[in-house]
Amino acid sequence: MLIVRRFLQDVSAVIGLAIVVFAVLVALFAEQIAPHPLDAYESHLAQRFQPPSWEFPFGTDNLGRDLFSRVILGTQSALVLAVTVVGGAMLIGVPLGLLAGYLGGWLSEVIMRITDVFLAVPQLILALALAQLMSPSLETAMIALTLTYWPFFARIVYADTRRLKASLFVEALQGLGARDLRIMFLHILPNAASPIIVRATIGMGFTILTAAVLGFLGVGATPPNPDWGLAIAESRQYLPDSWWFATFPGLAIFFAVFGFNLLGDGLRDIVDPRLRRSR
Repeated sequence: MLIVRRFLQDVSAVIGLAIVVFAVLVALFAEQIAPHPLDAYESHLAQRFQPPSWEFPFGTDNLGRDLFSRVILGTQSALVLAVTVVGGAMLIGVPLGLLAGYLGGWLSEVIMRITDVFLAVPQLILALALAQLMSPSLETAMIALTLTYWPFFARIVYADTRRLKASLFVEALQGLGARDLRIMFLHILPNAASPIIVRATIGMGFTILTAAVLGFLGVGATPPNPDWGLAIAESRQYLPDSWWFATFPGLAIFFAVFGFNLLGDGLRDIVDPRLRRSR
């Protein structure tokens, strides 16, 4: 209850949680909420570039598709991509961080030097380079982002594992003859879960933004997928006359990233009071 009360006292974190919950609900019921789900994929050239109206709240795009429906359906694909990427990165980075931090020796050096190489290059540039080696698709974006995001989890888990390894409860478990895998995954990992959750929450927003950039650059989602980044890329040549074409997908990206960042900052403040923001 103390954690919940402290979280509810953080207004920005509550706003972030509300935005995230709203986005999740929209993603879960996207087909029911979208007023023209079929029109989001089919071309209707007779209604191209319709400005926002009661029939088309966000207007229509260059192919006459309902932008409101495409933004809603894009929420679904954006969250699925973010969950897949962050989940895959955790499956790779968390075990590697545990092994490197607990076992030490040459294995730790190899894992952490590989991690340092990945972290030395900005994730967007590295993901763009990997995506260029494969054919453009949503799956390509997922693979590229997963392969470039796991080092963040490996570094966090490595640092916490090194700290927890020196704890008395770990020494006691070792003295009782507990196996290394049991100590790592049943005792150290639960105690290192808090920073992992924070990193995952912030990573969701960052992944949505990076995936939108990949779609914008043409190495992510491909037409006719209702992708936010792809929609902004398609709208460039029609600005500023058809302003709604880029505005609403851009606002969707902004609020999704903003919500996850606020929620992640709030969770971070609870996990580590030393990092608490001044109010």
